Amino acid sequence: MRPGQTPTALAVVALATALTLTSAGQASAQGVQRIVHPDGTVEFTNVNAKQPRASSGNDTVYRYTDDNGVVAYSSVRPAGAEFDVIRFHCYACDPNSSVDWRKTPLFTHPYRNEIRTIAREYGVDPALVRAVIHAESAFNEKALSPVGAQGLMQLMPGTARELGVENALVAEQNIRGGVTYLAKMLQRFDGDVRLATAAYNAGPGAVTRYRGVPPYAETKAYVHRVGILHERYAAN
Repeated sequence: MRPGQTPTALAVVALATALTLTSAGQASAQGVQRIVHPDGTVEFTNVNAKQPRASSGNDTVYRYTDDNGVVAYSSVRPAGAEFDVIRFHCYACDPNSSVDWRKTPLFTHPYRNEIRTIAREYGVDPALVRAVIHAESAFNEKALSPVGAQGLMQLMPGTARELGVENALVAEQNIRGGVTYLAKMLQRFDGDVRLATAAYNAGPGAVTRYRGVPPYAETKAYVHRVGILHERYAAN
């Protein structure tokens, strides 16, 4: 998720928003649900709460605005509405990845000063920052996801603007924006790294709703692999 849409490259077909409908729990014609979380945030999602499903990374997804003015996502081409065709992709959250995350080469030198300085400023473990960058972009500062996530920490354009990032393809700005968001997730989830990284991938609303790592295969894989990378970077 990238932060702002998972994704990274969002791993789950969901949208967090502050839009308000006239009645709580109202669903759109395309199955988009309105969920009010315990913390007061509102989420509009087309993920079935009883049978959660995340994108495989290769699914075609249609993004459109429904009759209520809510941005919605569907695997079925919407009739009578303008839409964008998008695909979700995630470097480290493919459950079928053949990468050996305990042996894959680490990136111990790139952006060492930037990561150390910014991580220290926000009170985040530099090894965790490096692990997230590895998982998100494999340290490719020009990385662009099919859904528009940009740079080392795969920031969505809207989120980047909210974080004060003028150009997400500039490494130092991207790292600062990503670390700022990661620090917020760590604060929100009381320093729990697993929950913070799950929120980085799937969104904090999903973590709150499931009271833990969401049961999406991609998010579970992402959290596990970031954990492995964090451990390895901390030892170097």
